[in-house]
Amino acid sequence: MTGTLDRRIDLVPALVSDHAPTWDGAVWVGELRGPVRDDTEYRLERAEGYQRARLLVREDRTLLGFVEVDIEDGRLEAGALRRALDGLLPGAVAESAAATAASGPSVTVVVCTRDRVDSLKVALESILSLDHPGYQVIVVDNASRTDATQRYVAELGDPRVRVVTEPRPGLSRARNAGVRAANTEIVAFTDDDVVVDPHWLTELVAGFGAGNAVACVCGIVPSGEIRTPAQAYFDQRVGWASSCVPRLFDLAHPPADVPLFPFQVGVYGTGANFAVDRQAVFALGGFDEALGAGAPTDGGEDLDMFFRVLHSGRQLAYRPGAVVWHRHRADNEALAVQARGYGLGLGAWLAKIAVDPRTAWLAARIAVRQAPTFLHLSRKMSRVATPPDGLADDLPVGIGATELRSIARGPFAYLKARVEGRDPAPMRGMTHDSPS
Repeated sequence: MTGTLDRRIDLVPALVSDHAPTWDGAVWVGELRGPVRDDTEYRLERAEGYQRARLLVREDRTLLGFVEVDIEDGRLEAGALRRALDGLLPGAVAESAAATAASGPSVTVVVCTRDRVDSLKVALESILSLDHPGYQVIVVDNASRTDATQRYVAELGDPRVRVVTEPRPGLSRARNAGVRAANTEIVAFTDDDVVVDPHWLTELVAGFGAGNAVACVCGIVPSGEIRTPAQAYFDQRVGWASSCVPRLFDLAHPPADVPLFPFQVGVYGTGANFAVDRQAVFALGGFDEALGAGAPTDGGEDLDMFFRVLHSGRQLAYRPGAVVWHRHRADNEALAVQARGYGLGLGAWLAKIAVDPRTAWLAARIAVRQAPTFLHLSRKMSRVATPPDGLADDLPVGIGATELRSIARGPFAYLKARVEGRDPAPMRGMTHDSPS
């Protein structure tokens, strides 16, 4: 086969792992740009142990969608690849993100971390290779037990990067510290266990031009590694990693296909990939300290911010061209911890909605009007949380029920966080020009 081919294209994995898969269901993950040619050999790097590949297909900066094809001896057969691509729709004409970047608002990337220097190094390497001009990077060292993060950034010696210390534990506190320390119009957030696409920041910033009142832009966060059953379960569990269609959400124009809008927060995005108008964050009081990892609630601060942006009358844009590849938890113990955290965070946020008269009344009206849809989505959530037959034997017993039970415990976790003195609006009364 290879002797008759004129060209060879080597495809690289989205995330590099030091461990080859030992599970038969593992899926190699990467991306493909440009048309498929029959005279070309498509070879996958680091494909040992993988039998299938998932590719994010791109046309310039526009995402066309995902396809999965079989791997044959470390290669993709061109005919099978072309047939898979036939099911994708042609890409829309891409907006001029590069022009927006050249003349658009200033931006700071904030990465919150705690004693995870090895993963931070990988994330920062990709962040410092972005195509966006003139951005800054703030690493928020949150309640770390060592000075390893500060030493690493100092040794890095890149003038674009600086460390801000937030000694009090909690992701919301760390995010707020990053917002206060920034001096740019836009603040973008990502995690310390990701790899960002070179166009990530340019695409996020361009999203602020999608409407006349955009205060938040979210991007896509696809699985960058599906090497273990735990990662495969999480991949099929989340809803913010598949849509390649740009959207604009506005409270004044509820989308017909999001019946529980604006409470159906899973359609907007996730905390590993979003940007905010810094002035709007101050106006909203900052991130709720009672939510997020490091608080008793263990999550929900991103959902809360997305909702509050919309509830305030501002707009939220979804920009799939802003790609962040995420490494999901690879082992069952970490997956169980993550499932509990997601459930607690969601339940805590729902409790916050319920106790605030301004949001509780809106939620009650939508719940009554959309009662059949609400019940349908609740049943669907329960089904999705249940592992499929092919994964159930390799996952913790009752992993789906773990998340659902944690939702019920979320209100108590939120109450505990508030009793601890965690402020739901710590920036209340501050202005975006206030000193950090």
